[in-house]
Amino acid sequence: MPLPKVAEQLGIIVTKVHQLVRDRSLLAVRRDGILVIPGEFVDPENPVGAVKGLPGTITVLTDAGYSDQEIIDWLFEADESLPGTPIQALRENRGREVHRRAQTAGF
Repeated sequence: MPLPKVAEQLGIIVTKVHQLVRDRSLLAVRRDGILVIPGEFVDPENPVGAVKGLPGTITVLTDAGYSDQEIIDWLFEADESLPGTPIQALRENRGREVHRRAQTAGF
């Protein structure tokens, strides 16, 4: 989703979305020259604006040396041990399982 759409969904101004990206609560990548955030990352019900557990997962994977694109790829890659993808597990409030896998992903 383009950042203005994320801002609309969260009910905030677009500069706050930029701040969420700078704070690493959300990740954004360029697609066709436009900065976009995966829609699955956004949770209007959470005061942070991101799916619960996502900022911590981003931090763990960043510390392990993953780039933003690699983090996004990892979050959407199927993991039979979860089951499903890490982002699905985060959306289902199974963040501890995701964090354990993120911690081992760096080794």
